[in-house]
Amino acid sequence: MPRILIAGCGYVGEAAANLFHQRGWEVEGWTASAESAEKLATRPYPVRAVDLGNIAPQRAAFDVVLQCASSGGGDAAEYRRLYLEGARNLIQFFPKATFFFTSSTSVYPQTGGAMVDECSPAEPTHEKGIILRAAEDLVLAHGGVVLRLGGIYGPGRSFFLSNFLSGAAVIGPEDRIINQVHRDDIVSAVLLLAERRVECQGEVFNLVDDQPITAREAYGWLSMRLKKPMPPPGIPAAPRKRGESNKRVSNKKLRALGWQPCYPSFSVAMVESILPSFGF
Repeated sequence: MPRILIAGCGYVGEAAANLFHQRGWEVEGWTASAESAEKLATRPYPVRAVDLGNIAPQRAAFDVVLQCASSGGGDAAEYRRLYLEGARNLIQFFPKATFFFTSSTSVYPQTGGAMVDECSPAEPTHEKGIILRAAEDLVLAHGGVVLRLGGIYGPGRSFFLSNFLSGAAVIGPEDRIINQVHRDDIVSAVLLLAERRVECQGEVFNLVDDQPITAREAYGWLSMRLKKPMPPPGIPAAPRKRGESNKRVSNKKLRALGWQPCYPSFSVAMVESILPSFGF
């Protein structure tokens, strides 16, 4: 029975742990705090509180390690501790495992709206992106797999919908292209790649849905669907966490391996998954 460590058993990691367990893998999950681990105490696999920035010596062995911890909106220092030092620590303690690292499409700095793929320059200028790229290089040098995720949404979670419902949404003067991916499609991709890990080592994969969308398009769709007014023009209150890029990210490389998203577009994800989870 193959064994997987989910280092970061949060929104994505818990769903991944559940799916791998259902598929017959032996699963262990790690969380950042004892409180988070306690909330998962009834899961049919062990969940422990472990600080990725300060991992104690481990005796366990795993076939796959998935690092999908979230910084929770932390600053650059927390990014470095969690992602870069966390990856280094995990590789040190589990050198024989195939390592999977969830990065971000924010490492692509392109601003002209063009399509980018895994061969496109990934040279971010913002500090958090630079840290992610350093972690990616560390993982790839070890023969690991890097997954560059778009903005994550899914049951109970949607930046656009939450802003729209709260009244915080505005239509900015620059309507950037947003690349997103549903949580369940992330999990199905990780399972596929883990099952085919021998042929995927040392590779980078973009993990996004089929149809990037702009804020105006997203809010326009929500306005029509929910029969509510469009948000007013304005400047977003909070600065963007990961730079000012504007590009369309291709998922063709991952699709060529047989991955098919269950939620290929914003509208499908909203109708079939997210709106019902919000009570609509």
